[in-house]
Formats: sequence, C-alpha cells, structure tokens
Amino acid sequence: MNLDDLRTEAERRLDPVHRDFFAGGAGDERTLRANETAFDAYRILPRVLRGGGARDLRITLFGDELALPVLASPTAFHRLAHPDGELACARAVAAAGTVMVVSMAATTPIEAVAAATDAERRRARLWFQLYPQPDLGFTESVIRRAEAAGCQALVVTGDSPVFGWRERDLRNGFLDLPSGLWCENMRDPQTGTVRNIVMDDRLDWARIDWLREITRLPVVLKGVLHPADARLAVEHGVDAVLVSNHGGRQLDGVPASIDALPAVVDAVEGRVPVLLDGGVRRGTDILTALAFGAVAVGVGRPVVWGLAARGEAGVRQVFDWLRADLARAMTLAGAVRPADLTPDLILPGAAG
Repeated sequence: MNLDDLRTEAERRLDPVHRDFFAGGAGDERTLRANETAFDAYRILPRVLRGGGARDLRITLFGDELALPVLASPTAFHRLAHPDGELACARAVAAAGTVMVVSMAATTPIEAVAAATDAERRRARLWFQLYPQPDLGFTESVIRRAEAAGCQALVVTGDSPVFGWRERDLRNGFLDLPSGLWCENMRDPQTGTVRNIVMDDRLDWARIDWLREITRLPVVLKGVLHPADARLAVEHGVDAVLVSNHGGRQLDGVPASIDALPAVVDAVEGRVPVLLDGGVRRGTDILTALAFGAVAVGVGRPVVWGLAARGEAGVRQVFDWLRADLARAMTLAGAVRPADLTPDLILPGAAG
C-alpha cells in the first residue's frame, strides 16, 4: 500500500543491530523525525480543469533525461540489507530509468555496480558520492575509479567534518562491518588493503576548488542548508546543490530539508539545479519539493527497506510506487509535468 509497509517487512527481516544502523539518526533524533513530519505543515492548493491527459514525469539533469524526478540517494552497506546489495539496487534503479548515487561506503566496488546491468544492455545511470579524504592522492584515485566506471557526476558530502553522535549504534556496539564485508571503494590501489573513511575537520571550500581542477565530472554539493553556503557553492563552480541534513544523522536539531529548501532555491537564483533529500515518502512530498523549486528529490532509507524486504524486486517497488503516487498527486493538483509545479500551489498550514 505504501512505503511504510515495505519498512515493516524489512524490519522483520533485518538483524536488529543493522536495522538500527539504517533507521537511526544523531542525538535525540529530532531532525530524523522532523524530515518526515515537516511535510505535514504544507498544504497543496490544486488547480482544476487543467486537462493534459497522461502525466509526463521526465526531467533532464546534466544533459541526461531521467524517467522521473526521483533519485536513489547514497546509502552505505547495502549488503547488510540483502546479499545482492548494491548490485540489486543498481539493476532496479536502471529499470526505473533514473540515477543511483553510489556511496563511497558501498559494500560492492563501483566497477561491479556499473557492470550490474550490462547483460540487459542498459547500464545504470550512476553518480558517485565522495567524502573527500585528507590524503589527496588517494581521493584522486577513488575519483579516477568512478570516472572509469562511467559515473556521470560526483556528489561531494560537505556536512561531515566529523561523524555524528549516533547513540543507537553506540549502544549496539556497531563499530565495524561483519567479517567478509568491506567498504570496497576504499581499497588502496597500491596495496589492495581497505582504508577507513576519514572525516576531515579541515575540509573547506579550497577542497571544492581542487576537485574542480582535477575532474571534468559535474560536482553536486550535498549537505547544503544555509542559503549563504548555496551562494558560495555557485561561486566555487559547483554544478548543483543538494539540500540535505544527511537523513538526520549528523547534527541533530538542524531544520528539516523541506523547510530549508525555499531559501536555498532563492539563493542560487536559477544558476544551478537544486535537489533535495530527507523525509520523502509519498508523491505529495515530491510534489511539494518540486513546487518549491527542487529539480528532483532523493530517497535513501526507502531504497534500503525495499532491498531488505524483497531484494531487487523491493527496490523496483519503491520506484514504481513513487512514480504512480507522484503522477496521481500531479493529476489531482492540475499539473501535467514537473515544470508545472510552482510555489503558488503550496500553502503553509497547521501541522497534523
């Protein structure tokens, strides 16, 4: 019936420690909860008698046409959810006709993820999520692997100079992957050993400038909430900004992504695309984000729930359901295509 049903099924199947890793947030998890509940504070003001027939959900990002304005956000450790892990996700996302953002903390190497759909002659559209490492040489080697695998953009996470305080994981003693699982994109090209991901508390705008010099891939800056940072991102040559609070897993108490979105859209003044992730669970959530100016949204935890519940078929169900629910919401709101969704369709209202 909805994505919560898949979550319920997934939670029955997952090891409780791994379930808490995927579900949990930082601190008291206020931001984690707010990401979903914040959508309740907005009301859709529909237009009527707009006609138009079937909805056209296609969008274009970086010159690539996507079948719908929903991406698979980067999420770590897919093989904790299902043995096929990132491979199953890549096949499902390719079938949906959209983008999978592959996590730097994937449990399958980027080369294998890229090859996952070759047998169908339909490669997944892949972007690569990057935590810039203090070792610039190693960071560049990871980028070269992503480029060689055919990734079409880099999604640079800017909101993680240190790890967030995640009490569920601490209570459960979840400090490392089980035996046999590794962050495969962290293998040293010289030694073959797997490095730990290092959060760099010296990360600054100079690192974005360096990335712009060493790669021709579009750079998406993920973790933008403040409009001043959105303006700086444009000044430093970023190709898109992703409004995100890391799924509530970094600094607890920051705004829900949807609440931060309008000011960021205003700040970039149409110079680069704005994306959003955090709390998107229904077609009406997608509609609200697009009406506020997002070009597309990302979903993270729902992909993991689908994967844990039913493998590749479950991830396909996530995107099929969101596609149908968005098309229904757009029809009822009087919009034929995403470009028809404008701020005047959204009203603030009492939550609940």
